[in-house]
Amino acid sequence: MRITQGTFSYLPDLTDDEIAAQVAYALERGWPCSVEFTDDPHPRNTYWEMWGLPMFDLTDPAGVVHEVNECRRAYPNHYVRLNAYDAGYGRQTTALSFIVQRPADEPGFRVDREETSDRQVRVRLHPYALDRPQGSRYVSAEGSD
Repeated sequence: MRITQGTFSYLPDLTDDEIAAQVAYALERGWPCSVEFTDDPHPRNTYWEMWGLPMFDLTDPAGVVHEVNECRRAYPNHYVRLNAYDAGYGRQTTALSFIVQRPADEPGFRVDREETSDRQVRVRLHPYALDRPQGSRYVSAEGSD
């Protein structure tokens, strides 16, 4: 199952050149970028770990792409996301956000149903990745990366 979050989520994964083009697009509009990573991509988990600080001072896409690649290298079995922020309304608003790396194996989610009083049915998503300890959720069954 493929996680579909953010811009471009239903497209094939972007190449490095396509990622650089999106970074250039964001920087041309004055949108600073940041890189985040997680091993828990649950749809309600909006607070991923930050890779460094947001890059408010970078104007060259190569610097942002370098940070994306450094995060990928440090966390090869995590999801990595690129965000661009628009402060045009006087507050930090996410203008662009997309996944730039995924684990090789995405185990997906199961739906847990609970029947309650008055014929109500509650539904919860449970990511299969959470059945493994944090830090090893996307390591292959043989234990190799």
